[in-house]
Amino acid sequence: MGRIQLKQVKKSFGECTVIPPLDLAIEDGEFTVFVGPSGCGKSTLLRLIAGLEDTTSGMIEIDGTNATLLPPAKRGLAMVFQSYALYPHMSVRKNIAFPMKMAGVNEAEQTKRIYAAAKALNLTDYLDRKPGQLSGGQRQRVAIGRAIVREPTAFLFDEPLSNLDAALRVGMRLEISELHKRLKTTMIYVTHDQVEAMTMADKIVVLQAGGIEQVGSPLELYKTPRNRFVAGFIGSPKMNFIEGAEAAQHNAFAIGIRPEHIDVSITHGQWQATVGVAEHLGSDTFLHVHGVPGCDPMTVRGGGDIAVNHGDTVWLTPDPQHIHKFDAEGLRIK
Repeated sequence: MGRIQLKQVKKSFGECTVIPPLDLAIEDGEFTVFVGPSGCGKSTLLRLIAGLEDTTSGMIEIDGTNATLLPPAKRGLAMVFQSYALYPHMSVRKNIAFPMKMAGVNEAEQTKRIYAAAKALNLTDYLDRKPGQLSGGQRQRVAIGRAIVREPTAFLFDEPLSNLDAALRVGMRLEISELHKRLKTTMIYVTHDQVEAMTMADKIVVLQAGGIEQVGSPLELYKTPRNRFVAGFIGSPKMNFIEGAEAAQHNAFAIGIRPEHIDVSITHGQWQATVGVAEHLGSDTFLHVHGVPGCDPMTVRGGGDIAVNHGDTVWLTPDPQHIHKFDAEGLRIK
């Protein structure tokens, strides 16, 4: 079991409240991602769950038991940090075994769990190496292996891929997702990268200023964002927002349209615009255009074969079925 429930959990440092009272339920076996801009409170919230920070008020339940005052070691959780935090003088085998040794697990069981974790993480051939002989991705896998052997109720990941280069990030993202499918254990994952959130999560929790803006599946947040903040944060490239007369025609303070929901033509359309930068990526072309009233610049996603360049005139037409409407407070108009 690995159900975690937060009930009116609040965190303050002196007079400064960083996590206003919030409620959140994370179901057993679920891959939940906390996402939001830097300073939004996502790592603090994770540390509250782990017990590394004390709650100011409220209750944290783990499998129905009040864990609010329990020390980290008694919560049955395993945390993987942004820093690998490996012992450089120990082999991979000993690094993975360390938490079991501290817990008094017998050697036969230690060996069994070490090889199971190594097999799951493709580390079998590296068990006798030291961390300094491994790549960044391999070292992060060792850190994950050290968490796996504890057989925790849930895994807590605090931006574990931030120190890796772009190619390794993609590979590790897939490996962690595959690991979740195999282990079927609850995982809570913190990131500022909404692409990681969209590709890995069963459920995304979008945070801003310590508060929860929206909770839902990746597609729910993408298709029906609750407010303008979520709409602008989820999706890459970001949603375009248009204010003024064009929005007023839709009885809204602002309308939003995603780059892929705008048709591009060199002959006709609703809005005339001038191409600034054209990013030709092969399968796609991203056009950064100027001149659309109420939205300057605007990003448009088209096919890879669009033959337009800097300074060209294009005509744009939004798909009316994919226009999002927002009021003056930024809330979604249904």
